Amino acid sequence: MLDYPPKILIAFGETFEQEGEQFYTWLLENGYPELAALSSGIRGSKEAIHWLLKNNYPRFAALDGAIDNKPQAYEWLRKYNFTVLIMLAEAVHLKPQAIKWFQENELDIFLRIAQKIRHFMDNQTFDYHKLHF
Repeated sequence: MLDYPPKILIAFGETFEQEGEQFYTWLLENGYPELAALSSGIRGSKEAIHWLLKNNYPRFAALDGAIDNKPQAYEWLRKYNFTVLIMLAEAVHLKPQAIKWFQENELDIFLRIAQKIRHFMDNQTFDYHKLHF
């Protein structure tokens, strides 16, 4: 995720806001469908996660899994050295070491993204997409 320009990361974070549909659409129509799919996946779309896997973005599918506290997702991210994504998932869960890591590495934009995802999650009521049968 470090390869994305700051304005793209900001747009991604805004997709989790109440009026985020315009940012989602902008990402989708301007060459960042993977970030739109990641946003949809975090918001509960299994189809989006399948799209990420099919289109060579397994790291983002694993990030969604890590945000959902799936150990195998964390293991996959560790195996392939996606430190930023691991720290992002942990920052979403307000883990102090992740927050400190982003601050020390001057990557505060990821703290903002984590905060927006956390706020979105805290305001969810019931999401049938995330049920496991």
